[in-house]
Amino acid sequence: MTRRARALRPRTWVIGGVVAVVVLGGGTTWAVLATTGARAETSPTTTTVAASLQTLEKTVSSSGTLAPTTTEDVSFGVAGTVQAVNVQEGQQVAAGDVLATVDTLHANAAVLEARASLAAAQAKLSAAEADDDGSDSSSAAIASYQAQVDVAQADVTDAETAATGTTLVAPIAGMVTNVSVEVGDAVSGSSSGSSGSSGSTGSSGSSGSSSPGSTTGASGSGSTGSTSSSGQFTIVSTDSWKVSLSVSETEVSEIAVGDQVELSTDDGTSFFGTVGSIGLLPSTTSGAAAYPVVVDVTGSPEGLFDGVSVTGDIVYERRADVLTVPSAAVSSGTDGTSTVTVVADDGTETVTTVEVGETSGNLVEITSGLAEGDMVEVTVFTPGSTGGQQGTGGGTGTFPGGGMDGTFPGGGALPGGGSFPGGGSLPGGGQQGSE
Repeated sequence: MTRRARALRPRTWVIGGVVAVVVLGGGTTWAVLATTGARAETSPTTTTVAASLQTLEKTVSSSGTLAPTTTEDVSFGVAGTVQAVNVQEGQQVAAGDVLATVDTLHANAAVLEARASLAAAQAKLSAAEADDDGSDSSSAAIASYQAQVDVAQADVTDAETAATGTTLVAPIAGMVTNVSVEVGDAVSGSSSGSSGSSGSTGSSGSSGSSSPGSTTGASGSGSTGSTSSSGQFTIVSTDSWKVSLSVSETEVSEIAVGDQVELSTDDGTSFFGTVGSIGLLPSTTSGAAAYPVVVDVTGSPEGLFDGVSVTGDIVYERRADVLTVPSAAVSSGTDGTSTVTVVADDGTETVTTVEVGETSGNLVEITSGLAEGDMVEVTVFTPGSTGGQQGTGGGTGTFPGGGMDGTFPGGGALPGGGSFPGGGSLPGGGQQGSE
């Protein structure tokens, strides 16, 4: 910074990284400026890099939450008193593992009652058949008793099936996340079998009756990614996961079901998935539309947990064996042409015109003009610094008008004999002058 004289009142100024000390000497007011910092500089260096084949990807990035694909809420299908609870929250179970049992008193009583009703209906049917005289009334009576037998037989089957439900088993493999019964609790059974639903698509799943020996007599509901529980036991799958993402209105047209997704958690765990579904209806947040995207995680990666934040890159285009060079190696002319400097084995440099394609990160695609292995020159700038000089005009500490190093014009001292604020010296190391 060049030194300059200014008509200022005696005071100290701190302006934009320089200190201005206003002094009086020889009847003239002078502004003495001292720089307070070093000036950073950069120095260019050149190196050579080989043109190489790379795989370029186009992705849509988003973030979301990890959740198990399946959640099962399971309850007893029969009434009784809980005799044993074999699992606790946080425990891993396999499909078919026993969760709990209830006493068989009520179930066995129901079986005996149903069998008695069946026997009575069969007796009435036998009597009607024995008394059949071929009349219409006899035929009608026989048909009626046969229907009663059929109903009673179905009741026996249901009761026997329900009796096997005194042992509740896990319908899927996974982690037990909820246990809401204890030994001694009285439970009321449900006549329905197990049912399932898919929470991700909103479509209801199929329902059906239980069969003896499996999840017999158990009632429950399955949901995808559900966190609420309505059953006596809740089991979430730990070998099947999904990630719920959202993409903007401008990006949703780029992706499709089946696209590969590169996923990672905040702790650095990386895994992969594929786009399983793309929502048709967007949600709106702060005026921006976002479409829901469900990603099915590939395989059964370890170290995944329900509710973990996940970042996903949906790869909607991937090209392999693309010839690339660093973007810094390419220069663009005013006429729109692109050039690189090719360095031969003997060090000869040749400016070569190239055709460029897409850019990915710090790489640019070369569609013509180079071959794999060609060495191109790249200029890089290395940050550096040079020691800043205090004072102005080379840091000599002289004043305008050729005063001595560090002295005021005319040998004047600071007004009133004062010193610089903080005891500082003149720029360039000069001493305070005397009158």
